[in-house]
Amino acid sequence: MEAQKVRLTKNKETYLATLYGKALDATVEKPILGDRFAADAVARIDYDFKALKLPNGGEITLPMRAWHFDQWTRTFLAANPESTVLHLGCGLDTRVYRINPGPKVRWFDVDFPDVIALREQLYPERDGYRRIGSSVTELSWLDAIPGDTPVLVIAEGLMMYLHEKDGTALLRRITEQFPRGQLAFDGYSGVMARLVSRLATVRGAKVELVWGVDNPHDLEKHVPKLHLVEDVSFLTMPELVSRLARNRFSGAIQGVMGRLPFYRNLVRHLRYEF
Repeated sequence: MEAQKVRLTKNKETYLATLYGKALDATVEKPILGDRFAADAVARIDYDFKALKLPNGGEITLPMRAWHFDQWTRTFLAANPESTVLHLGCGLDTRVYRINPGPKVRWFDVDFPDVIALREQLYPERDGYRRIGSSVTELSWLDAIPGDTPVLVIAEGLMMYLHEKDGTALLRRITEQFPRGQLAFDGYSGVMARLVSRLATVRGAKVELVWGVDNPHDLEKHVPKLHLVEDVSFLTMPELVSRLARNRFSGAIQGVMGRLPFYRNLVRHLRYEF
């Protein structure tokens, strides 16, 4: 098949960066994620991926982040074989193919129409799987989704881009529509959100992160049905630290930083139930 010509606006190149990080991981001897679907997609896209200038360590942090959310997804589906998955801000992630959910799972990937159009060029159809081209905060996309099963909401790499009032309105609607379920996302502290936005500006990228999560319990106040059940400091996950430690000195630095609450709370992986 001929390479697909990518026509995305500048601010959507982050989708390509996350895909590229996973593709790089798939080529190493001991991959974290081993995402051959991402590697195949990169091989088919006519784009200079090296020009993306991945953040330092992105070929480790990006697949590790996805691996952790995959683990949560598999655990949920094992306990709820008849359920719905809402993968919000899916980008070009291939989670539905990595997980290969069972026949009683309804899986919806949701993102902007141009991103969904690219997904349709790159990835095949499969039973129980549907793509929805919409902003996740335009809540009308939920009208066509049955609310008769437990739901897993995955919002990896998304929530920090949403305004808090829009994000909480989305989550309230979901908790009202489905009988029960879980929400999993990565939350940046306010400091981290501002830092990433400024560093992106320096690099000439247009990235604006607007929702910082300093206290994960605050979301429970805005979406009363949600209950925090797991709060994981991503930057101190042993699996990540061991991969990032290039030598004994860098490993020691990671250990020191990991004892600082400020550092531990920069990036959290959060899981809620309702």
